[in-house]
Amino acid sequence: MDQIFGFRPRTGLPRRSALALSALLLAVCLGWGTAPVASAAVIEGPVFNKPTGTAAEQYAIRDRLLAYIGSAAPQSDVKVAMYHLWDEGVAQALADAHTERQVNVQVMLDSTSAAATTDSSYAILRAALGTDRSQQSFVGTCPTGRSCLGDPDALSSAGINHNKFWLFSQVDGASDLVVQSSSNMTPSAYTRMWNDAYVMPYNVSMYTAYANYFEKLTKMDWANWKYTSVTASPFKAYFFPYPGSGNSKDTIWNILDGVTCTYKSGTATLKTKVRVAVLKLTRQGVAEKLTALQKAGCAVEVVYAETDSLAGSGTAGTWEALHASGGPSVRCYNHDEDGDPDTTNSVVHSKYLLIDGMYSGAVNKVLWTGSHNYSGPALRENDEALLKVDSSTAHDAYVATFNSLKSAAIPGTADTTDECKGVKHTED
Repeated sequence: MDQIFGFRPRTGLPRRSALALSALLLAVCLGWGTAPVASAAVIEGPVFNKPTGTAAEQYAIRDRLLAYIGSAAPQSDVKVAMYHLWDEGVAQALADAHTERQVNVQVMLDSTSAAATTDSSYAILRAALGTDRSQQSFVGTCPTGRSCLGDPDALSSAGINHNKFWLFSQVDGASDLVVQSSSNMTPSAYTRMWNDAYVMPYNVSMYTAYANYFEKLTKMDWANWKYTSVTASPFKAYFFPYPGSGNSKDTIWNILDGVTCTYKSGTATLKTKVRVAVLKLTRQGVAEKLTALQKAGCAVEVVYAETDSLAGSGTAGTWEALHASGGPSVRCYNHDEDGDPDTTNSVVHSKYLLIDGMYSGAVNKVLWTGSHNYSGPALRENDEALLKVDSSTAHDAYVATFNSLKSAAIPGTADTTDECKGVKHTED
């Protein structure tokens, strides 16, 4: 399912369809999914993959990114911040953009991307781009065992560069293009995991905000890092890690704290709807807040893949908080047909929050998406980005996908499993 909305085209930009076509043919030759149709129109809005669907549906996000890589203009900039890039076709497309068209390609990965022994993506990038981060093109990694911007002296466990965003200064049909995704570039991300991406063309403010964050990742100056957010209506970007403690310094908790559960529309009393689709929900304050909102009159629905359970310890974990009497509608989507967590059949990997109703004092439809799980490391330790989109059209597109997720979720409400409770961990 590849949904696109709200495009406002800009005319007079050069077409580079032949270059785009060559990249798409490369994707077909390498056997990765179905090639998209080349187009000069870059559409603002969401793109969704569907791991249970056709090849075109599974590879929708990957194919869109290949089209952008393939049409990146000579001397333009492509910047990629990614947790796992284990896709030799994507790596080769980035390498070719640099070596054949002199595109400036900069890639920042988690150290585990370079450590892969069965995939040559990092080697392809290293050979084409080099590793000198002072140059216009390079592939770099964060320090082994931690994120680029997390304070190593304050970490309770190792952080990661968990980002999943792409920046293109000029492609066929758009400039200042930002793609914020939940998807890694790996085979399992396409064929086993439900993911989303949000495409923002012609947005100088958001492009600059993300580019500034990318530069900070490359410098790895954790000592001077400060959690930041940048607003350029209808968007707001939040960049992590967020040092500190407590719910008052929890981005998701603070967003949920801005929800009013019931409101008037004429003489009718309406309920605010809150929907969450997230891989990991292990922050106790967020789980308790979602349950409190349901009890306060909101209609709260949660689809997740992994919580944590402290059963037997005398203290409730997030699984127990979400399943409290009067709590939200909860479904686990962590389908493990053979019992091996390393071979999960399909799983929700997105990390989005949808609000439809009274939020921050106004009736609105708003969404947040990105790489940010609702876990402790995602908040305090990891390099992450979260994007707010104030758009009814985009919100409703996400609701349609959410409803598909909810209907397809396995084990669904029968979620007293080790995988759903976090006893066995799901690939991030």
